[in-house]
Formats: sequence, C-alpha cells, structure tokens
Amino acid sequence: MPFKKNDPIFIAGHKGLVGSAVLRLLKKRKFSNLIIIEKKNLDLRNQSKVENFIKRKKPKAVILCAAKVGGIKSNNENKAEFIFDNISIQNNVINSAYKNGVKNLIFLGSSCVYPRNCNQPIKEKYLLNGLLEKTNEPYAIAKIAGIKLCEAYNYQYNLNYKCLMPTNTFGKNDNYNLEESHFLPALIKKIHLSKINNKKNIYLWGNGKSKRELIYVDDLADAILFFLTKKTKHSLINIGTGVDKTILEYTKMLFKVIGYNPKIKYIKKNLSGTPRKLLDISLAKKYGWKYKSNIFKSLKKTYGFYLEEDF
Repeated sequence: MPFKKNDPIFIAGHKGLVGSAVLRLLKKRKFSNLIIIEKKNLDLRNQSKVENFIKRKKPKAVILCAAKVGGIKSNNENKAEFIFDNISIQNNVINSAYKNGVKNLIFLGSSCVYPRNCNQPIKEKYLLNGLLEKTNEPYAIAKIAGIKLCEAYNYQYNLNYKCLMPTNTFGKNDNYNLEESHFLPALIKKIHLSKINNKKNIYLWGNGKSKRELIYVDDLADAILFFLTKKTKHSLINIGTGVDKTILEYTKMLFKVIGYNPKIKYIKKNLSGTPRKLLDISLAKKYGWKYKSNIFKSLKKTYGFYLEEDF
C-alpha cells in the first residue's frame, strides 16, 4: 500500500461488521492515524456536519462502511429508511471527500444491487439489466445510486473512487437481532437457542433452497485495503469466494459447529428472497486479489464471537 503509516484514513462506520474488521486490519498493519467517530457524535445523514468534519480532519483516504443494513424482514418493513438513510450517507461522505481533495475512496455496496433473476455467476456488467428483488429494492437502489455517483465523480474529476460489491459477509461484530439480521447470524442464534433450551425443532424462514455465497469479514477487509489505492480501469468490482451453498447446507454446517441437530420446520415461505446470488469474481482475481479463509473454520470462529458478543 503506497500510504505512509501516519497518513490519515477515515473509516466511516467503524463499529459495524465490516468497518470494525477494516479498523482491526489497519491497526495490525501499524497504521497510526485512523480517523473514527461515534454515530452519536456525527450523523452522516447531516450534510453540513459531514462536510465540516472531513474539512477539519483532512483524510488522505475514505473507507465508507457506514450504512443502514438489515435482513429480509427489516428491508421489507422499513423501505423508506433504507433508501433515504443510505442515499443521504453516501451523498454526504462521497461529495465531502471530493470537495476536500480526497483522491482515494472505497464505497461498499452489496450483491443485492444486481437483478433478481440474472445469469449466474453474476458479472459486474449485469448491473441494471433487470428487475431487482422486491424485498430489498430500496436498499439496492440506494447502493446503485452510490455506484453511479462514484463513477460520475471518477469520470468528471479524475478520482480513484472504487465500489466493491461483497457477497453475504459474516464474522466478528455481526448483528444477531432476529428482526434485523441477515440469514447467517439469524441461523447461528436460532440453532444456539434451540440447543440451550433443548428444543427439538428449529423454525426457519423460506424453504432452505435459496443459494447464497458467503465471505468471511476479514477477507473483505483485506480486499478493501488491497483496492484502496490501486489504480483500476473498473470502478465496480465484485468481492466473494466464487462458491455458494443452499441455506439448508449452511444450516447443517452450523449444526456441526454448534453441536446440535434439531428438526427443521419452514415458516414464512414467501421470505425466500432471490433464488441464487453467486458473484463472478474473475475481475478481482485479475487484479490480484483472492479470498484466503476456510468456510468451516470461519464459521467456528464466528460462533465463538457470537458467544462473546451476544451474552
């Protein structure tokens, strides 16, 4: 990385799943001038406050991990907040970075920006080639707006703003609130609660047949730092493992990790989401980045973090 170890780097959203992993990795690599701020002290939806903060701190680079995120139920029930909050955060941080001379920025999106029924694996060029999944459409539209904003600023102002589209991410500091969480932390919590309460059944949303790709959050943090200052011809780059499994297969892996084997009962079968989301990661590989973690070992680590975090 061409940064000096004392160059100021702003990590927006440093307490979340991805932001905290980025912060840990930067500290591990001995970067000493890391700019972070609590949400209560800076509302990223407030344009003037964000502009003043970035003007005062003068970061050399910005890593935008902050976002309003949630699982299928939360997305479906809070559409207004998901589109407004995310567009506000993105616009304020990206525009303030440009206005204050920040040349390098990473914007994090999500694989849900791609059409619901597009070809698999999903290439970056499939963006805007079809209809989105209805249950998370507002979030996806917000993230697409962020991608297009970065592309426009790169084109018009010769910047190095990159949009990384990670697949489903898991690891330390995940959200285990069953009303808001993504499928993997929800699975971990449901199986664990079944175990400690000696329940014979576990109730899962959907039908277990939807396929999902997972990436361990430490691998995503590594990708973020890898691409932060790298000059690329592409501003949109998929980040994943290139491997997917059904929700049922992940459930059975977690049975082994947690040491419990309840009977699966499916409820809310309309909440299955997109049938399959497997990213084409050939572009990231072409630039020289590849994931490193083993899925089963990463699930074991994550369950250990859950036991520390959620109790």
